[in-house]
Amino acid sequence: MKLLIVTQKVDVDDPILGFFHRWIQEFAKHCESIVVICLYEGKHNLPDKVKVLSLGKESGQSRLKYILNFYKYIWSERKNYERVFVHMNPVYAVLGGIFWRLAGKKISLWYTHKHVDLKLRMAEKIVCTIFSASRESFRLKSDKLRIMGHGIDTDIFKPIEVPKRSTYTILSVGRISSAKNQSIMIDVMNILNKGSFNAQLLIVGDAITNDDIEYKKGIIEKIKLFNLSNNIKLVGSIKPSDTISYYQNSDLFINLSSTGSLDKAILEAMSSGLNVITSNEAFKDILPVENFTTNNIDDISNKIKNLINKKADPKLRDYIVENHQLKFLIEKLCVTIENI
Repeated sequence: MKLLIVTQKVDVDDPILGFFHRWIQEFAKHCESIVVICLYEGKHNLPDKVKVLSLGKESGQSRLKYILNFYKYIWSERKNYERVFVHMNPVYAVLGGIFWRLAGKKISLWYTHKHVDLKLRMAEKIVCTIFSASRESFRLKSDKLRIMGHGIDTDIFKPIEVPKRSTYTILSVGRISSAKNQSIMIDVMNILNKGSFNAQLLIVGDAITNDDIEYKKGIIEKIKLFNLSNNIKLVGSIKPSDTISYYQNSDLFINLSSTGSLDKAILEAMSSGLNVITSNEAFKDILPVENFTTNNIDDISNKIKNLINKKADPKLRDYIVENHQLKFLIEKLCVTIENI
């Protein structure tokens, strides 16, 4: 199969989208050739059979230039691809859909977000198949939807033996946002550290939008107010490859997301052998009762205390290996895309 992939970024070091570099590497194992059109091209190390074409954001091109480049590439490369896989950006399915349909190119869309807008509604009409990680990750009713699970590289996100630490380390990974409820985590840490419990919280990720930035300012003020500067560290954004050591060297992963989507960071933590606690509704039927909480501060604190001396159940990792392993996901995607 000759495949065209359209995505936002190809950059192995990008804190948010760097994971997609591994996706492309896995796709290359199943495809004769791949053309990747991306908005931004950064650092990458891909097989020779993969051609990367940038719309030019890294060089400061205008939006009009992005669109002109997009149409130039889908036309000039038309003989080099048979199928189209659009990753997370429905607008590209809308922009290229008529041409691809007329040219006999079958289109599929990967989308994992609760947001539904006109672009997504239009793309749903144009594409042949829609892939998502879970039903909660795609909120538009469609007969084209296929649930595939997430893609976790279980060969990388895996447990290791670490020396016992004197400080109990709680980890959170994800952008700083009111939807992720990091402010509640600060309240929980205030309760935990009032007693003899010695804990630290590492928050990996950063604010992105203006609202996120304001939310982060409130978190910083709350840390100062509770005198928790020695117990809570805002790590900021890091390379995806660097998150692995954080998972492997922590005691507990916490996620209080209210998005309702199947959060990939929780799956990575489970794959890494880390105990988890979350209030994310998408995990209510996946995790044992002891690993699931509400967003009530006392409830969270008590759940954490109950997990202090317990190792993660190996079944948590087994679930990821069986249902969300990257190589199996890409294999299923390729088979489906080729047989549309």
